[in-house]
Amino acid sequence: MTAVTIQCCAPIAREPLSETDAADLAVMLKAVADPVRLRLLSMIGSHAGGEACVCDLTDAFDLTAPTISHHLKVLRTAGLIDGERRGTWVYYRIIPEAVNRLGALFAPLTAPGGPVELELTPA
Repeated sequence: MTAVTIQCCAPIAREPLSETDAADLAVMLKAVADPVRLRLLSMIGSHAGGEACVCDLTDAFDLTAPTISHHLKVLRTAGLIDGERRGTWVYYRIIPEAVNRLGALFAPLTAPGGPVELELTPA
């Protein structure tokens, strides 16, 4: 009998998610599933100094200030951003652990470079 080598994709998860982890991550994924919130998150994360004033965010959208505030509240409630009031403005920053947790869902367990080769020996 000869061994057969096949190529297979490497798994992206070490183990299945627990019910609690799945529920927590679903809240975060729902929060970033909206294009406005996804843009806000990227704007905050890429802003110089690691935080952005709400005054720097509102001009990028053709939306009212209350609508932007709602979207920021959804991101904050999901645990993706935090904010601090300074005078009349609120400054937002990403919570790295939360964003990294989302990213880890889709990070491959093996180094990039293609499929994994498996060697199968017929029984």
